[in-house]
Amino acid sequence: MTVDQESRTSPTLDPASPDPAHWPVGRLLSSAARRVERDWNAHLAAWDLNHASQAVLAHLLRAPMSQRELAAASGVTEQTMSRVLARMERSGYVTRTPHDDDRRRHVITITDAGRSAFVVASDRKLAETMVTRGLTLAEAEELRRLLAVVAGDPHTDDSSASQG
Repeated sequence: MTVDQESRTSPTLDPASPDPAHWPVGRLLSSAARRVERDWNAHLAAWDLNHASQAVLAHLLRAPMSQRELAAASGVTEQTMSRVLARMERSGYVTRTPHDDDRRRHVITITDAGRSAFVVASDRKLAETMVTRGLTLAEAEELRRLLAVVAGDPHTDDSSASQG
């Protein structure tokens, strides 16, 4: 029986149940993501950052980008990115300078303060502990493996290549 067939026939799945053990996978994943985002945003607030602005700093560590490029890389609209960047500019984490060839565009660059805030706020051990609290090391590794599968591109299926 496939997971899809089992989820349709399993009497224990109840999206209205107060017990998360009875929720469908989608609700579990959404609820877990919201919990992690709340906890992570509370941690990042000490640097006037949130999950969205931290991702922008990560992109800018690689190279300066335009607002449009940052919006696309972050999966948000340009208007949303504009608000994120305005806050980050006020915090001194990024600068916007006119593009050399197109004065309508701006180049967004991370500042030394932004780089420092990103490094300190992005403590991997703290982040991993926050997300995997209550899990054994083996369970945390299995969660990582499964989430990588779920988060991966559904249009690239390596399993068919290995079977042929």
